Amino acid sequence: MTRTEVFLDKYRPYMPDYLSELEMGAREHNIPVIGRGTGDIIRYICRTVNPENVLEIGTAIGFSALFIRECIPENAHITTIEKIESRYEQAEINFKNYDKKGQITLIKEDALDTIERLLEEKKKYGVIFLDAAKGQYITFFPILAELLEREGVLITDNVFHGGTVMNSRFAVTQRDRTIHTRLREYLQTITEDERFESVILPIDDGIAISRKTYRGKNSEKA
Repeated sequence: MTRTEVFLDKYRPYMPDYLSELEMGAREHNIPVIGRGTGDIIRYICRTVNPENVLEIGTAIGFSALFIRECIPENAHITTIEKIESRYEQAEINFKNYDKKGQITLIKEDALDTIERLLEEKKKYGVIFLDAAKGQYITFFPILAELLEREGVLITDNVFHGGTVMNSRFAVTQRDRTIHTRLREYLQTITEDERFESVILPIDDGIAISRKTYRGKNSEKA
């Protein structure tokens, strides 16, 4: 951790031992998990919104879903989606071990298929955490916007994509140019959409927070 992170750790709420162990194990094996700063944002938003339902796109090994579970009421529920077999299997084990009250539902499916189905089912979520394939964020957004409750919050992780999104398109490798273009389009979209109040913060690998307000010319919509 950086010097700043070590300093801030003194003022963070206690993290349960099982989460600390999962975090340490993930970092030792180069498995991506949310940064401490991102965790601060998630904790603050979840405890402010007090959502009944949370949707997570991108479970990985389940660390972030378990972290969110510590930040929401005991009667609240989390739905999380992961399509990569190895990560899904590890998340399933972690939820079995640590989600004793069954607050988390794990879905193994392509995220786009899942959220389209949830939209058809007229599901609504107070908080949505988006941490999946960065090139798909712009594809997911119109559906996630409809799944979000009024005054709900969309949290988008890793919007800087390792810092490359801030570089010129010509300074990005050919392999990353599509992601670079789509992430920039995503950030432009969420900041210009009049249904949302959005802010992009330079925390960890960049995090965007978008609250559904309907304070623009679409304010008559629910």
